[in-house]
Formats: sequence, structure tokens, C-alpha cells
Amino acid sequence: MTAATTARTLVRTALRGSLAQIRHVRAVPPGAAEGTVAAVYAASEREFGLLAPPLALHSPAPEALAACWLMLRETLLADGRVSRAAKEAVATGVSRDNSCPYCVDVHRAQVRTLPPDDAAGRLSAWARRGGPRPFPDEDAPEVIGVAVTFHYLNRMVNLFLRDSPVPPLAPAALRGGMLRAVSRVTRPPAPGAPAPGDSLGLLPAAPLPPDLAWAAGRPAVAGAFARAAAAADAAGDRSVPEPVRRLVLDALADAADGPPDHPGPLRAEAAADGLPPTLRPAGRLALLTALASYRAGPDAVAAFRACRPGDRPLIELTSWAAFTAARRAGARLALR
Repeated sequence: MTAATTARTLVRTALRGSLAQIRHVRAVPPGAAEGTVAAVYAASEREFGLLAPPLALHSPAPEALAACWLMLRETLLADGRVSRAAKEAVATGVSRDNSCPYCVDVHRAQVRTLPPDDAAGRLSAWARRGGPRPFPDEDAPEVIGVAVTFHYLNRMVNLFLRDSPVPPLAPAALRGGMLRAVSRVTRPPAPGAPAPGDSLGLLPAAPLPPDLAWAAGRPAVAGAFARAAAAADAAGDRSVPEPVRRLVLDALADAADGPPDHPGPLRAEAAADGLPPTLRPAGRLALLTALASYRAGPDAVAAFRACRPGDRPLIELTSWAAFTAARRAGARLALR
């Protein structure tokens, strides 16, 4: 076994152990995974290099797990027109805008360990500030797709993971090296990027909603987001009461398109006080997820659990709210 192979094995083992650091829910252990969960876990190990905690945290809700994998794989990982370095720059820019230090750490390290791309800086700035597209229209499905994927993932990571994949007691001098090692593990040694579209069979086909029309130019990306939207809608029907869904949609429509610390989220969260008492915990948690996930704490989760026990309803409510906010962000980016 080569030193590089040994290092990859050690990092994979450490990250598998990090599944225990997922907060609020218990991820399905790899050895106990079945059906859709087992299929996603195997695909992630094969094509992403490891089972990452941001993916595994969805495992109590298999459809949400599959939807997350489809979006991540078909935008960030699959072969396409846009380089991995450029897409990682978009992921980093979005993660900074959403105050997600975990994702900033991971994807900034990826940018630094990949062959440079002259477009990366422009794409990162665009992902944060918007404005005219610094890429041709043909690249929009991949670039906007990565942005939407990370608008989604940032919200879930802020809720369910701590601030960095590096163990909190790790010496500061080792932090950069550990992040670089993680970055290299998430680029499997097999030559070439995964073929587009191979993940789509994990979820049933669905029509592409009009607000996701930016994905239409690339069939695999369109298929991934159409299926993810259908899965999110079904999760909302099961686990998000209709008054809560309406409240979140209204709050997103009213929210200012400003920096993460603008006062809009605080005003929106207070809107949950207008719900019936039994729905207020769900309303507050859904609003925090959609508008200010970096402010969501264990008290909001505990209040929701007191009304709706179990891991699946928690993942379904938060994934619905996160995806609803992410698709709104994508629609705004598509207009610029």
C-alpha cells in the first residue's frame, strides 16, 4: 500500500467516524444502510471519495438524501463544460454569503488544491454579489446549479453540523494540512469525472418546474433538480403543515436581497407568532432554516421535536425549507 493510499484510507476512516458529530439526528450507519440509503452511500464513496457528513445527515429521510446527492453529483462532480475548480469557487462564494464556515473550509481548500482556473475568482464574486454573468449561457445549468445546491446545503449544514470538518481539538498548525487531505480524498483516483445522469434513477422522473427553467439546457442537471423539487414537495406535504409552508413562502417573497445579517430574518421569525400555538415551533424552525440558518440553535430544534418526535419529520421540514429558499435564490441568479 502506497503512502498516498494509506493517507486516503485514514482520512476516510476519520470522516466516517465524524458521522457521530452530526447534531440533532442519528445518521444511518453505513453498515446498516439499505435500499436508497445504501445506494446513495455506495455512490458517494465511489464518486465523491467518501461518505461526507453533509450528505449523511439526510439519511433519516431517504428521498431527501437521494435529492441532495442528485443535485451535488450532477452539478459539482459530473463531467461538463465547467471545471471543478470553477465550480468549487462558486460553492465557496455562496457558502461565504450564507455564513457557513464548514462549507467555506471544505470548498476553499478544494479550490487551493485543484489546477487553477482563471474564471474562478470572477465566479466566486458573482456567486456572492450577483450582477452580469461572467460565463456564457451554455454554462448556466452547471454554474447556477452549483449555486443552488450550496444555497441548499449551507442551510442544512449550519443546522446539523459544527463549524468545521476538522476536529475542534486539532492543533491549528495541522488544520490546513487536514483540509487539504480531505480535499484530495474527495477527488477519487479514477480518471475523469463521473458521467452525467447516472444518478437519476434514484428518484422517479418529474417535470421541471418553471422556476428551475435555468437547468433545462443540460438534461442531467434538469433531471436532478426536477426530481429534487418533487421530493421536496412531497416532504413538505408530509411534514410541513400548510400554514407553515404559506408563511415561509410569504417570508421569502418579502425578504430583502441583502447581506446575511440584515434584519429581515428576525422580523420574519416573529411572524410565526401568528400561527396556532401547536404550529409555532414548526414555523419558527422553518423560517430560521430558510432565512437565517446560521442563527438556528438547539432550542428551536427541541421545540419542534416536542411537537413532532422522530428524525424523519425534522429532516423533511428543514430540507423543504432549505430547498424552497435555494430555488428562490436560483431564480434570482437566473434573471441576472
